[in-house]
Amino acid sequence: MSHLEELKKRRTFGIISHPDAGKTTLTEKLLLFGGAIQTAGAVKNNKIKKTATSDFMEIEKQRGISVATSVMAFNYKDKQINILDTPGHKDFAEDTFRTLTAVDSVILVIDCANGVEAQTERLMEVCRMRKTPVIVFINKMDRDGKDPFELLDELETKLDIKVRPLAWPIGMGYNFQGVYSIYKNKLNLFQAEKTKIAAEVAQFDNVNNPEIDEIIGDQAAAQLREDLDLLEGVYDPFDREKYLNAEVAPVFFGSAVNNFGVQELLESFIEISPEPQGRDTDKKFVASTEPNFSGFVFKIHANLDPKHRDRIAFLRIVSGKFERNTFYNHIRLDKKMKFANPTSFMAQDKSVIDEAFPGDVVGLYDAGNFKIGDTLTEKDNYSFKGIPSFSPEIFQELENLDPLKSKQLEKGINQLMDEGVAQMFIQQPGNRKIIGTVGQLQFEVILYRLEHEYGAKCSFRPRNFHLATWITSDDDAKIEAFKRAKTSNVAMDTDGNLVFLAETPFLLQIAERDYPEITFHRTSEFLLEKKK
Repeated sequence: MSHLEELKKRRTFGIISHPDAGKTTLTEKLLLFGGAIQTAGAVKNNKIKKTATSDFMEIEKQRGISVATSVMAFNYKDKQINILDTPGHKDFAEDTFRTLTAVDSVILVIDCANGVEAQTERLMEVCRMRKTPVIVFINKMDRDGKDPFELLDELETKLDIKVRPLAWPIGMGYNFQGVYSIYKNKLNLFQAEKTKIAAEVAQFDNVNNPEIDEIIGDQAAAQLREDLDLLEGVYDPFDREKYLNAEVAPVFFGSAVNNFGVQELLESFIEISPEPQGRDTDKKFVASTEPNFSGFVFKIHANLDPKHRDRIAFLRIVSGKFERNTFYNHIRLDKKMKFANPTSFMAQDKSVIDEAFPGDVVGLYDAGNFKIGDTLTEKDNYSFKGIPSFSPEIFQELENLDPLKSKQLEKGINQLMDEGVAQMFIQQPGNRKIIGTVGQLQFEVILYRLEHEYGAKCSFRPRNFHLATWITSDDDAKIEAFKRAKTSNVAMDTDGNLVFLAETPFLLQIAERDYPEITFHRTSEFLLEKKK
C-alpha cells in the first residue's frame, strides 16, 4: 500500500478533559470497541485489582490519576486509530500542551454534572490557538446532571466555539436509556455493561417508529422527538468543513463507564475527523503528502519499563514513510542516526515495527540523543515549530539525602528533566539545582520516581521565586552587567541558556525597565528563532 493510501487510513487524536471527567475510562472503551483489549480495567474500583490500560506508571495506579501522556494504537473498520490520552490534572498541563502539537484533532470530555470547568477552558484555549478540530463528549449521563440544552449553551459561552449536537441522550441519571445518533439517524439502546461490549437491544432507522414508544415509553419517546425538532430549529446543519476549520464542535452524549454512546462517537469520529495534517517548520510548511520522511519528538519517557531502564523518545511522523534501520538526519545534532527497534504502543506494551506513516507515533530507544522538539528528516534541513517550554510557577531546590547515591540522583534528575516533567536551573556557586514546575503535584512525582526508579533519596526546599524568564541581548556587556547585579537571581537552564529568576512580578518589571537592551522571554520559543 502506498504512502498516500496509508495516510488516508490514519486518525491521530488526543483525549483531553478536566480531572475526573472520565477521559481515561472513555479511552479504555474506545480500545474495547477497537478490539485492542477484551476487558476494560475498573479505573477506581480498588476491589478489582486492575487499572486503566493507559495509566501504566506505578504512581498513576496508586493515585488513580494520569500524570503522563499515554500512546495507544488500534484498528477499527479499516482505519488505524492513534489515541494520545493526556493528563487531566492542571499540574501536568505542559505535557498535555506538548501532546496537542502531535495530534490532528481532539475529543474533549465533559462531566454532565460539572459542565465546563477551569482546566477545560485552558485546554480549549490551546486548541483554538492551534485551530485544532474538537469533538465534545458529554459523559456520565447515567448520573443526574445539568440539562443537555443548558450544557450546549455553556459550551458555546465558556469555550467560545459554536456547537452542533450529533447525538442526543434519552433521559438522564436513573432514567437514562441510551443515545439517539442524529448523525446516523439511528436510535441504539444498550444494556449497561461496564467491562465488555454490550449486546445490542434494538436499532431503528426512523425516530417516529412506534416500536420506540413500546421500548422506552411514551413520555420518553415524545420528549426525544420534541428535543430533536427543537435542535433542528436552533442549530445549522452539520458542516464538516467548519468542524475541520475548528469553527464548530460536534457534541455527543453518553456514559463511558456503561458503554452508552461510545460506539456512536467512534463511528462518527472516523468519518468526520481529519486525516494526518502537515506542520510548520522554521523554513516552510511540510505537507503530510510530501514523499520524504520527517517527524518531531514531542515526548520523552525514561523507564517506561523499569526492569530494562529504557528511555523512549515519542516521534510524531509528519510526512513520508519511516523505515527501520534507515539513516535519518537529526537536525539539532547535525548527525545521521538509524533505529534498529522502533516501536508502536499499547500504553506500556511495545511491539517492533518495520515502517510507519504520517499520523503514527513511533517510539525510538534513546541513549540521550533526543530532547523534546527535536526534528528528524530524510533529506531536508529544517526544524518543526511550536513545542515551547513554559515558564514555571513553583520553584524548589533539590537536596540530596544520601551522598552515596549522588550518581544515581544526577542521572535520575537529568533524565526526568529531559522528559519535560519539570525544568531545572543551575545556580552558582555550588551547582545548586532549582527545579521549576507549574504545579505542586509534579514535585511528588519527581520524588517518587527518583526513589523507586533510580534508588536516590532527596527532598525539596521551597525557593521564593515568582517566575523564570530566559534572557537574551545583542549587547554582551549588558548581560554581564546584569549578571553582576543579580547574582543570586541568575541561573542556567540544562541547555546552557541564561535565566533570570524573578522573586516578584514587581521586581521583574523593574528589571525590564532598568535593562531595556535585554529581552525577557516567558517561553523557550525564542530558541528556535536563535537557531535560524
